Amino acid sequence: MPLTPLDIHNKEFGKRLRGYDEDEVNEFLDQIIKDYELLIRENKELQSQLGTVQEKLGHFANIEETLSKTIIVAQEAADELKNNAKKEAQLIVKEAEKNADRIINDSLVKSRKIAMEAEELKKQAAIYRARFRALIESQMELLSQDGWDSLDSSESRLREGSGSL
Repeated sequence: MPLTPLDIHNKEFGKRLRGYDEDEVNEFLDQIIKDYELLIRENKELQSQLGTVQEKLGHFANIEETLSKTIIVAQEAADELKNNAKKEAQLIVKEAEKNADRIINDSLVKSRKIAMEAEELKKQAAIYRARFRALIESQMELLSQDGWDSLDSSESRLREGSGSL
């Protein structure tokens, strides 16, 4: 057990012949008591400061641990957001590809339908031209027959006869 200033103060030495100067010893002991009390106070202050520093260190260690966990959680959340964004982008691309395929297929169907309609119209136009040509040719044939000349002469006669009326 360590000495206390009171232990030093209460310490008494036996007297002998030709011993030390009692006043000098007492002065020296008084000086030791003062120095020892000062060291004890300083030690208590340092222990108090050490407790405060350890408390602050614990607080900062908790803050560091919390920040570390927060950073990890934030990184995980960022990674999850990144992965979700990639998945969503892939879904959007797939949907766009499906829509593009559908539009292309619809366009091909419409194109084929229009091509078939155009082909049908060409056939109908060819048939119409052939029939019209046949009609014109038959009319030309009728016009080129000899019977028309006699009609022309009877017509002229009729005009002459009606002029005398």
